[in-house]
Amino acid sequence: MTDQSDVMSVYAELLARAPENKMEPRMAPLWRAMELLGDPQKAYRVIHVTGTNGKTSTARMIEAGLRAHTLRTGRYTSPHLVSVTERISIDGEPVSDETFVRVWDEIRPFIAMVDDELAAQGENRLTYFEALTVLAFAIFADEPVEVAVVEVGLGGITDATNVVSGDVSVVTPIGLDHTELLGDTVEEIAHEKAGILKPGGYLVSAPQEPAAATVLLDRARELDIPFVFEGVEFGVESRQLAVGGQIITVKGLAGRYPDLYLPLHGEHQAENAALAVAALEAFFGGERELSPELLSEAFETVTSPGRLEVVRTAPTVILDAAHNPQGIQTTTRALREAFQFSRLVPVVGILQEKDALEYLTTFRRELDDDAGPIVLTQSTSPRAIIPEDLEELALSAGWPEEDIYCEPDLVTALTRAHELAEELNDLSGGILVTGSITLVGEAQALLGSAPAAKPVVRTAQWSDDDSAADVFDAEFADEDEEDEDGA
Repeated sequence: MTDQSDVMSVYAELLARAPENKMEPRMAPLWRAMELLGDPQKAYRVIHVTGTNGKTSTARMIEAGLRAHTLRTGRYTSPHLVSVTERISIDGEPVSDETFVRVWDEIRPFIAMVDDELAAQGENRLTYFEALTVLAFAIFADEPVEVAVVEVGLGGITDATNVVSGDVSVVTPIGLDHTELLGDTVEEIAHEKAGILKPGGYLVSAPQEPAAATVLLDRARELDIPFVFEGVEFGVESRQLAVGGQIITVKGLAGRYPDLYLPLHGEHQAENAALAVAALEAFFGGERELSPELLSEAFETVTSPGRLEVVRTAPTVILDAAHNPQGIQTTTRALREAFQFSRLVPVVGILQEKDALEYLTTFRRELDDDAGPIVLTQSTSPRAIIPEDLEELALSAGWPEEDIYCEPDLVTALTRAHELAEELNDLSGGILVTGSITLVGEAQALLGSAPAAKPVVRTAQWSDDDSAADVFDAEFADEDEEDEDGA
């Protein structure tokens, strides 16, 4: 038997390596680790997912569809919100603590061998992400799973996950992010992400800017593999707002799937769902219509923690991990569509490697007349920008000085936001925690989750056009016990 302390011990070992934002542009050590372990990445079929935004939500939808078809699944995504075991899922649930620790103990000697070989060559040992990826693939083989849905960590060509050969390569919308590593243009970034396409595979892509689409098309033609693009061969036919999400109709590659309830908010999640449907059809050959009943069953179970996730009510507290300009633009539009707040109070914390000025500028522009007070704070990450520095950027982005509040930590920031959201005394204020996954993860650990809503349809329609917790909980004393427990 293991407990959470054993998991934290393994996590500490991993964290002692080069951090997640210091990825090495190399593949040889990963191939060597796979060789020593007997190529665990070849023990199951793979759907490989890359892109800039929407990867994790799309991966979760694909996995739900596979499970509905009675396939045993693994899912590897990053980063995590609360526990590192969230990154490695078996049949839709985080891998057990026991398996996580046991398999790490089994592969540790082989990891050490690769580390020693790298040191002898004057290179850095396996990074945090590289070692965790090796662990994920070993766990999937150990379970064993039949299909793994694998999300890239960064880029594609030299991403640690690229030792797999995907039956289907899924590319979500490509935008500018991690430009210091992937390139300054969408075309350069698309070239990196096209690196996951493999002979014998199948390209399923979201709509892309022309330069990115050209890169993906050229690579697919070079490999002589089928390719389909959302908005051309498949897409969302219609969607209808529902309480807790939306009702969508998807035109797939082989079938039409009407009236699917998706318990996620925003046009972007409907588009992610269409991408997932096409990926599933491609996985099953591209010409086979999926069972509408199984697909409906799958989508009804989909969750996407930290993506427009409602964790409290009165006032409503929403967590969203948008951490780049494209992401916060999408989030703001989805918020406006799904929620009617008299006042929205953002609680924002951003990491140093992000374009914080462009993020805040985009956010302010998207809020437009709905912009009000903003609370700037920081997560406990050593990479977090301090609130006072964020304040200077927020001023440059157009927020009036009197609307900017700086708080040193998440608890005081949430308390301040609660006060601001209730100033109008109309019970319709909202709080959005966003800016970095680390901040959202800390909010998730602090606040938990709210009960899921039932699918009640509205009329609007669209077409394609710890002690810390105790301190904050005192501010929500009027909530019932079920919400307090995060049930």
